[in-house]
Amino acid sequence: MKVILFGATGMVGHGVLLSCLADPGVESVLAIGRRPLGKQHEKLREIVREDLSDLSEIEGQLAGYDACFFCLGISSVGMSERDYRRVTYDLTMAAARPLARLNPDMTFIFVSGGGTDSTARGKVMWARVKGETENALLAMPFKAYMFRPAIIQPLQGVLPKERWIRATYAVLKPLFPVLTARFPEYVPKYVTTTDRVGYAMLEVARHGAPTRVLENAEIDRIGREAIAREGAGTGAQRRE
Repeated sequence: MKVILFGATGMVGHGVLLSCLADPGVESVLAIGRRPLGKQHEKLREIVREDLSDLSEIEGQLAGYDACFFCLGISSVGMSERDYRRVTYDLTMAAARPLARLNPDMTFIFVSGGGTDSTARGKVMWARVKGETENALLAMPFKAYMFRPAIIQPLQGVLPKERWIRATYAVLKPLFPVLTARFPEYVPKYVTTTDRVGYAMLEVARHGAPTRVLENAEIDRIGREAIAREGAGTGAQRRE
């Protein structure tokens, strides 16, 4: 499988990248982003572009891929709807449109978020914009899946870019094992890990999923089963 990955410098994207590089079934990964990864691997190739709103100059390099994992995103805190929509909807469409034309049989997985508003008409700004983005992707010719994780625990040295999010995870980290032990039936509904998200994406890209919109519990289940079945992500398993 040949994969295109957007947002590999972010927490979720970095975790997905590690999963792709560790998976023997992934032949190559093309990472597209605004900053270099500072990472070398025989499977990995990078395209660094300051402006991701127009990919016409690199379209010749985007054909022949089986999957796209779109992990590019930003917190809506302190942002106007116009600016948030530009980053969330406009940049996603700038990537999705040429990919749908060049690779109509590919699987496109978009990292959305728990609480996204599928009607795209609600009062919560970020949920409304995410919902509009989801709906546009689902109407495209490729096989699109929306991943709606809730709380994602970073593993294998993966860290959030924003300082306040890093500080939040530093406080929560000691609580994850306690919560998992005390509330095993509830935690998977709201908490998953970067490893499970990555392996869930690979699994869905290969075999599909019963629904096009996957909430946290389904993402976590698919990721867990993929890791257990394929014997992958042993580093993540040691940390759980």
